[in-house]
Amino acid sequence: MQGVTHRGLYTIGLAATLLLAPAHSAFAGGPVDKGTETDAGLEGDDLYARATAISYDTSKNGSGPAAGSVTVAGGSWTPPACWLAPKWTAKQFAKETEAGYKQISGDPNQAPHARKATHEFRQMYKDGKYKNYNLDKQDEGMWWGPVENPNAPILERTACNATLPFWAENGETPDIENAITPEILAGLAYEQIKVPGTEVTLAPEGTAKVNLPTWAWLDKGEFAPVSVTASLDAPGLNIQATTTARPIALELLPGTEDAETHPTSGECTVNEDGSIGEPYAKGAADRTPPCGITYFRSSGDGTFKLQAAVTWEITWTGTGGAGGDLPDGTFGNDQAVTVQEIQAINR
Repeated sequence: MQGVTHRGLYTIGLAATLLLAPAHSAFAGGPVDKGTETDAGLEGDDLYARATAISYDTSKNGSGPAAGSVTVAGGSWTPPACWLAPKWTAKQFAKETEAGYKQISGDPNQAPHARKATHEFRQMYKDGKYKNYNLDKQDEGMWWGPVENPNAPILERTACNATLPFWAENGETPDIENAITPEILAGLAYEQIKVPGTEVTLAPEGTAKVNLPTWAWLDKGEFAPVSVTASLDAPGLNIQATTTARPIALELLPGTEDAETHPTSGECTVNEDGSIGEPYAKGAADRTPPCGITYFRSSGDGTFKLQAAVTWEITWTGTGGAGGDLPDGTFGNDQAVTVQEIQAINR
């Protein structure tokens, strides 16, 4: 489009956001759980566009009242804030661009530069670089545009909005920055991962005793791997990624410096059967537990806040054999521990 500067293109990009974004908020990348939403009431182009929304299969996710999202362990990695994906059929794009153009150009309260930008945007797709919104190719492709992750900070999730809508044939993944890929889907699935709460069993039963090892463990089966699958089922472009979290360690923080963890690092590894630590057995009071704490002073009239957090190793696999690692995640909770000082212990 001759005569349009880079600044002009940016202005047109903003106009595109004004013209098209509000009508497509329903397809803006928010979680759609398979089995919880249907296509009831959608017809024609609406049904066609509904198929392009990212859906999440959370049937293998963690559950229970204490389940929650993991926190990225170290680093600055975050799930994708925005991406480019199929958003409109040719008919939808034409209809909404024309409607937005009429609304803005016919409003005398709109600033002249806004009316100019919307005019240039319309001309690009109607009589310029593209011809009549590619209506003659309605069944051959779709218009791609920016999609925002509603969970991302506002300034980050709008980073893709400067990219103008573009046409791609069905089945084609454009070679352009931020175009939707299995890896992006894996990052979005990471955001939907839920893992069970972490409440360790402590023994001997009752209150902990000063200088007496307190055993800590989690039974097998409580911390099996969990996974979420994110899918984009667009016409001619069906891609997906499954993100899986596997427990690899339990970290104990006693809640006081006057204590020693077992092992010294405070990190208890996951056993082959999926359990963590070892259940306390009668007569084992003199042994050092493979996972536990020894407190060196009492909690007085209060309690110590024991923090127990499980580290989850997170990997992904996707369409076409793609896959890799994502940052480990952590999730846990606090437990109140009463520690008493005694003069003698009967064993």
